Amino acid sequence: MAFCNSCGATLNPGTKFCNKCGAASSAGPAAPAVTPVMSAPPAPTGGSSALKIILIVVAVIVVIGILAVASVGFFAYRVAKSAHVTQQGDHVKVETPFGSVSANDPEQAAKDLGIDIYPGAEVQKNGATSMTFGAIHTVTAAFASSDSLDKVCSFYKSKFPNAMTTSSDQNRCTIVSNDQKNMVTVNIETNGDGSKFQITNVSKKSASDSSN
Repeated sequence: MAFCNSCGATLNPGTKFCNKCGAASSAGPAAPAVTPVMSAPPAPTGGSSALKIILIVVAVIVVIGILAVASVGFFAYRVAKSAHVTQQGDHVKVETPFGSVSANDPEQAAKDLGIDIYPGAEVQKNGATSMTFGAIHTVTAAFASSDSLDKVCSFYKSKFPNAMTTSSDQNRCTIVSNDQKNMVTVNIETNGDGSKFQITNVSKKSASDSSN
């Protein structure tokens, strides 16, 4: 219910003027309610931040990979530049700042083994190598014999009675012996009516040996 602001008389809804005093009435129709408009919240930025971090990590990994490849390439270039290769017939020798490698010199490899060779065995050209890196010297030589695998295996078993590993079957025999300075591996296989075998000796030079 509305009232006149001038005389206090009761006014009917929608009356523009007071029926008693004629004063203008403020009891007009109520203004429609205004519903506040809520603005949308800002989009979260967590996803973009995570993407930036991932991209940065990927970029760092790529840069590290490029630097690693460049370092390896530079190292290989320096080694190749300082390496010295000599060849006499089939015998090839490569000398680097870290050591030397000699291949296809079977007679010298057989001598460098420092191990008794099975009587009558022929040294083979293929498989003859000699490598020296620091204090480690590795020699490998291959041989062939007309004698059976059992005879050759028995010969080397007698040479290394304290071998830490000895295994043999119908077609193969393996002997591994190790002491403070040498590790010798003998692999023997059947070869037709005879046998073929390969001997590898890995030795470590002591300080007194290096000074001599």
